[in-house]
Amino acid sequence: MKLDFILNGRNTVVETEPDRRLLDLLRTELHMTGTKEGCGEGECGACTVIIDGEAVHSCLVLACQLEGKSVITIEGLEENGELSDIQRIFVEETAIQCGYCTTGMIMSAKALLMHNSNPSEAEIRTALSGNICRCSGYTQIIRAVRRTAEEGGAI
Repeated sequence: MKLDFILNGRNTVVETEPDRRLLDLLRTELHMTGTKEGCGEGECGACTVIIDGEAVHSCLVLACQLEGKSVITIEGLEENGELSDIQRIFVEETAIQCGYCTTGMIMSAKALLMHNSNPSEAEIRTALSGNICRCSGYTQIIRAVRRTAEEGGAI
């Protein structure tokens, strides 16, 4: 089937199978490899992208659901070849360790901050609850999201 949607701000037309997962479409056909596959069951969050302003696990979304929608991947956050504020702050706050969960954490945080520019710690924890990090205690991640909000760097 032919799909027409917005990917990282650009109109994208692609031919694919309707039952293809968004995760596979992004990584294999569109070469957006920042989106990672962890569990393939919507439990770990490594594959999180933003669709029409909402964080979703791309391993659970079928390609046929993209028609006319707007998708943002981690690659869509860079600004003129530089890290976006949220990405930079994650690095500065050492909110990355092995890095496998990082893109999903950043995308979930970005979606939260798009809707709520001043979230409480509880709201941050809720927004990140669909993401698993096996390396950290989440302290640095929450601090990075809080700092991004304080500096107004997520919009």
